Amino acid sequence: MVPPGDNGKGASAGAPFLIPVWAGLAGAAGVALSAAAAHKVDSPALSTAATILTLHAAAAIGIYAVAVRSVCPKLWSAAAVLMLLAASLFAGEIAFHTFMGNASFQFLAPIGGSGMILSWVLVAVAGFCSRGRN
Repeated sequence: MVPPGDNGKGASAGAPFLIPVWAGLAGAAGVALSAAAAHKVDSPALSTAATILTLHAAAAIGIYAVAVRSVCPKLWSAAAVLMLLAASLFAGEIAFHTFMGNASFQFLAPIGGSGMILSWVLVAVAGFCSRGRN
């Protein structure tokens, strides 16, 4: 019997579209922030945020591709969701601070950075979980 929320074929059936949709939007936002950093706002921080967001969006797509074929799909999916959440917090705070000139949410950037580090550790753990299995 297949547990609720699992289609028996890999990643959770609850919201299988969440990761690729979020990653697509994050990637688009990263490119937009990169364009703003190149043409409108002279901010190395904004350029860094754009690069981080785009890189992690692409990584999340790759992690999702592994998750749907893995014996540990929930762990892989958790890593991708955490990665997207953390990168979005990090880049979002830097963009807000840059465009609005308001540092009210500056605590979110280090939380996002720490979350990205943790998400990569989860990727390593998920890889260990999947070792030796097809």
